[in-house]
Amino acid sequence: MALHLLYESASGYSLFLAHGLDEIGQNTEAVRNSVSDLNRFGKVVKLAAFHPFESALDALNQCNSVSEGIEKSDITNVLYDDRVECVVTGVMTDELRSFLELNLPKVKEGKKPKFSLGVAEPKIGSHIFEETKIPCQSNEFVLELLRGVRLHFDRFIKDLKPGDLEKAQLGLGHSYSRAKVKFNVNRVDNMVIQAIFLLDTLDKDINSFSMRVREWYSWHFPELVKIVNDNYLYAKVAKFIENKSDLSEEKIPGLTDILGDEDKAKEIVEAAKASMGQDLSPIDLINVQQFAQRVMDLAEYRKKLYEYLVTKMNDIAPNLASLIGEVVGARLISHAGSLTNLAKCPSSTLQILGAEKALFRALKTKGNTPKYGLIFHSSFIGRASARNKGRMARYLANKCSIASRIDCFAESSTTVFGEKLREQVEERLEFYDKGIAPRKNIDVMKAAIESTQNNDTEMDVDKATSEASAKKSKKKSKDNAPEDGEPMAEDKPTAATNGDASEEPKTEKKKKKQKRKLVEEEEGEEEQVQAVKNSNGVNGVSAEDGTAKKKKKKKSKGEDGQEDLAAAASEGKKKKKKKSRSEAED
Repeated sequence: MALHLLYESASGYSLFLAHGLDEIGQNTEAVRNSVSDLNRFGKVVKLAAFHPFESALDALNQCNSVSEGIEKSDITNVLYDDRVECVVTGVMTDELRSFLELNLPKVKEGKKPKFSLGVAEPKIGSHIFEETKIPCQSNEFVLELLRGVRLHFDRFIKDLKPGDLEKAQLGLGHSYSRAKVKFNVNRVDNMVIQAIFLLDTLDKDINSFSMRVREWYSWHFPELVKIVNDNYLYAKVAKFIENKSDLSEEKIPGLTDILGDEDKAKEIVEAAKASMGQDLSPIDLINVQQFAQRVMDLAEYRKKLYEYLVTKMNDIAPNLASLIGEVVGARLISHAGSLTNLAKCPSSTLQILGAEKALFRALKTKGNTPKYGLIFHSSFIGRASARNKGRMARYLANKCSIASRIDCFAESSTTVFGEKLREQVEERLEFYDKGIAPRKNIDVMKAAIESTQNNDTEMDVDKATSEASAKKSKKKSKDNAPEDGEPMAEDKPTAATNGDASEEPKTEKKKKKQKRKLVEEEEGEEEQVQAVKNSNGVNGVSAEDGTAKKKKKKKSKGEDGQEDLAAAASEGKKKKKKKSRSEAED
């Protein structure tokens, strides 16, 4: 059986024919020894066909298709879509398929092929067999042959100049790595991971710096520590007071604005008068004020960073954020590595995520395993009783797993599922405390799906109405626009001297709209319409002033609508309707 080898290089696809394998006996060790010698290896393996890539972009597309299963058409979607995750499976492109079908013998149906194709990756081999029925194999023997092909590839292709293959490999490697980096950077969960790391670091730094401000300024004003407990407010008050000897009742309004409590401001002023602290030199006070200002700036930046984290979590994982909170959800994503990794975790793993040391220590000492990890910081665990904390952690981890999978794999982002899951957790808490039976999960999920579908339909209706209104406004502007050579005053309907009103010609859409309005208004009032028809004549009454003309127009429009109702009953009345309209306009 003939063995062909498919080799994917940076410059193109190549097909080799391995013959004389019976002499070697398909011995891997023999092939390994003959690989280093080109004279021996060239007798076994010969180049059959070569298909160069058209450009560097084509080489990148082919490389992604073969290595990661990304087709040429959707390579850009994968690189720039923050919700797509690569699946490492080979895909045969159209170029590769045509290259193989052109240079390999045709496989006849019902007959066993007399050749096989050796490939380096078994997954792409299975895909080639599914599409073209070409038998493929990938084993140690084939891999050794491909290793020899890779070693002597520049010798097999005659037109290849020295250095061209290295340049092609370097360029393809750079573009492939750049595409991978661009894919990873565009993933917003990386931003969430960095933000939560920085938030935790800022919390530690602000806490230590605030303690340093308290200790430093307490040498000058020790009584202030007991009056002001908050670190941020303490730094703000220390910067405002500066020297305690200059503190007087005139500064009470400023202290009140900072603290929000006038009694505390007066207490600080009274404590400054009888303070036991030592005096500081102006240079020392300046250093204390600068350090306090730095602490205040860090605290303000921490608030902005928290707002940024909240917005990012609402974008990437809205259901997880609404269920367990933005900070705890971000810590779970950070610990798992990405939102996709968190979605792949079972609920039992998510439950103890962050308590790995305690878990392995318990397994080593054969003690009790931990009941919760990072989800312990959720308010639900704190609200549960000591007896039910483990149960609550297990239930909450189950719901977090569902929410993370919805956020990761759903096409549209919504918070409906997270809110429903939060209601379920609340009901489970009530069940543990009061014994009230919670709803079933299938009923809650059905309600969530229905609400999302209703929201989608409402959004579609809103879009349709907005587009329709925009089109109507454009048409109105076109209708109201003056024609060439005509003044603006002639566009408005004006009354003639004999009392006849000249109306604008109306489009068919406006006529249909008026008909619908009149039908809706006069539905269920057929008797009144008939009475109006009998009492009012077809011809309008001539008016003397402008107000009479307006009434005449309204009356004629109403008569037209009434006749439209009569015309819908039979086709014979349409002619009468046209006559009555012409008479009304006359």
